[in-house]
Amino acid sequence: MRLTPLMTVTAAALVAAAALIAPVAEAATPAAGTAEPRAQLRGDIRVHDPALARGRGGQDWYVFSSGEIGKDGGTIQIRRSADGRTWSYVGTIWDGIPTWLTEMVPGARAMWAPDIYEHDGTYYLYYALSTTGHNNSVIALATNTTLDPDDPNYKWVDRGRVVRSVAGSNFNAIDPGVVEDADGTPWLVFGSYWSGIQMVQLTWPSGKRSADTRRHKLADRKLPLNAIEAPSIVRHGDWFYLLTSWDRCCRGVDSDYKIVVGRSRQVTGPYVDKDGRPLVDGGGTVVQASAGNRVGPGGQSVSDGYIAYHYYDATADGASKLAIRRLTWTADGWPRLADTTA
Repeated sequence: MRLTPLMTVTAAALVAAAALIAPVAEAATPAAGTAEPRAQLRGDIRVHDPALARGRGGQDWYVFSSGEIGKDGGTIQIRRSADGRTWSYVGTIWDGIPTWLTEMVPGARAMWAPDIYEHDGTYYLYYALSTTGHNNSVIALATNTTLDPDDPNYKWVDRGRVVRSVAGSNFNAIDPGVVEDADGTPWLVFGSYWSGIQMVQLTWPSGKRSADTRRHKLADRKLPLNAIEAPSIVRHGDWFYLLTSWDRCCRGVDSDYKIVVGRSRQVTGPYVDKDGRPLVDGGGTVVQASAGNRVGPGGQSVSDGYIAYHYYDATADGASKLAIRRLTWTADGWPRLADTTA
C-alpha cells in the first residue's frame, strides 16, 4: 500500500518485520533511464504519491498528493507551478476528512495516493482512505470544474464512494488510477499487496462504477507480501502500459521502491513485460530504480507526456520529494525516462 509521508514508528516496524519473513524478488534488469535528471525542481516539493496535471498553453501545472497527519486536516494536498519546475503549496481540497469516510475506516487520519483526470470540462479526483497494513479501505471521488483555487467557481464536491474493500476481501481498494480505452470507456485501476493490481469499469459523467460488476486482475508478484502497488496506465500507440511500484516505500533511504512496467493491447490485459512474462505471474520490467541520492522512486502518475513520482532524498535525511521527467519511448515501444526534468 502507499503510505502517507508521516508513517508511524509502529507501522514502520510492522513493514520491516514482514520483510524479514519473506524477501522480495527483483524485477527484470532495469531499462535505460535510471540516471538522476540533470535539472532539479525547486520550491515546495516535499510530496508523496504525486498525481500530475500538466499545464499547457500558458496554464499552470498542478500536483495533488497524499495528505499528512496533522497538516490541514490530513486531506489531499495541492501544489501549483507556472512552468513545471518551481512549485508552491496552495493548501488542501478540504479542511478535514468527510465524516462518512472516517466512520467507514476508523483510525484513518490522512487521505492517500490521489489521481486527477479531466473529462468533458470536469476534473475527477480519486483518492483512498485506509490504515497501514489493513485492507478496510475506500476509494472515493471528488469533482471540480477548475483546478485554479483563485477561480470563483473553484469548489471540490464530495461524490462519495467508488470502490470498497473490507477485512475479508482478497484485494485492497487504494491507489486509484484512471484511464480511458480506445472507445472512450473509463476504467479504474487500483490495488496494493493482497492479490495485486485490480481494475473495474467506470462510467461518465458520474465517474462511478458502471453496471459491469466484473473485477479484472492485471498484475501479481506471486510471492509472499506481494509488494506491488501504485498502478497507473498510459496509452501509447496501440498499447496500454501498466506502471506499478514494487517493493517497499516509506522507509526513507532504506526504501527499495522502483517503477516497473508491462504492456497489453487491451486495457484489461493480459499485460506482459519486455521479455514476454505475464504480469499476473510475476513479470515486470524496471523503468526507474534508485539512482545516486534519489532513493526508492515510485508512486507515479503520467500526464500528457510527463511522469511524476516521489523519491527519498539522501541529502535531506530521506525526505520524500517530487520528481517530474519527460516520458520517452524506445524504438521497440517501451517507456524510458528522459534525463531532464519538466
